[in-house]
Amino acid sequence: MGGPGDPPEGTPEGAPAGGEDEYRSVVFDESFVRAARLQEFSARERMADHSPAVRRRPPLQRGLSRQALILVLLIAIAFGTAIYMGVHHPYEAPATRSAEPLRMTVIPLAPGTAVPGSTSTDELYTDSPAAQFRTGADGITMPAVRRTAHFSDSQVVTALTTAKDYLVESSLDPSVLTGGTTRPVRILLDPRQLDQFDRSFDHPAADGRHAPTGWLVRFDATRTQLADKRIRVQGTLQATEFDANTLEVVADHTFVYALRPTGANARAKASLFTVRRELTFRFDRDDLRMHQAELAVSYVQAGPLACSDDSVSRLRPLLAGETAKAGGPAGTDPYATGSATAVCGALARSAQPTV
Repeated sequence: MGGPGDPPEGTPEGAPAGGEDEYRSVVFDESFVRAARLQEFSARERMADHSPAVRRRPPLQRGLSRQALILVLLIAIAFGTAIYMGVHHPYEAPATRSAEPLRMTVIPLAPGTAVPGSTSTDELYTDSPAAQFRTGADGITMPAVRRTAHFSDSQVVTALTTAKDYLVESSLDPSVLTGGTTRPVRILLDPRQLDQFDRSFDHPAADGRHAPTGWLVRFDATRTQLADKRIRVQGTLQATEFDANTLEVVADHTFVYALRPTGANARAKASLFTVRRELTFRFDRDDLRMHQAELAVSYVQAGPLACSDDSVSRLRPLLAGETAKAGGPAGTDPYATGSATAVCGALARSAQPTV
């Protein structure tokens, strides 16, 4: 016999076993019920004389939820703030000023008599104007630091420190003094001056622009060696504001070297060689950040030297007992353009040791 819900003849062939089976694939979950436009009244509501058994629900709210609206608003505010900060950022715009080529002057100072010498470098220093000079980098003293109208205390300190580092590397490093390397000096320069720096060493010229001795102190190592690595130094550093985007540091220092002939032993007489360097550095904000400097002016006086010797590429000091050769500096052609005037000075007797 068939079940209570089956037809008298039984379930037709090929028909589903139960009437509810055809609805088994339909699932009325909670979201489906909530989304229905019609809602059945409850029993209590039907007892209140409501004729219809169902009521129409209010339409579902379309569009963004409150949380989504808040999120969109926050994104719009953040995007607007980013655009505003990009246009009105509190940092200074990088300077666009181009670096000027270094202007340099190297003046050899010729002695009027034979160069005094001694086997004791301490005696040489004691009997010279450099007796009270400090040794090495200690002689490059930092001034009192004051902020300027457009640069902070720390930026002024950075400029002064970079200038001092340049003086140390270009005037006191033994490997630089003997011509062994130029890299310690080169890495401290503004990249916009590197072409001029490299050309000065690749193709030296007495044109006021490309003399290696305008960038650094370098001796002819085939003739001269240091007799004492304790180089005496004295001078000043001064920082001022060149313009609203540039700091300027002026360095004025005298360096005194004790020298001997190359290959001479410690019993050979040594002599003193004096170099006065007046350098003007300029720093924009990029230079300060990168710990680099633009060297604007280099004025050098060095002696004892012979006026007739070439002091452009290397300094060839007159050593103990030597005298300056007769003749002045190399001739100057006033019709030639792009060349510097050849000059030479006389080294005062008071500038040499009294030994």
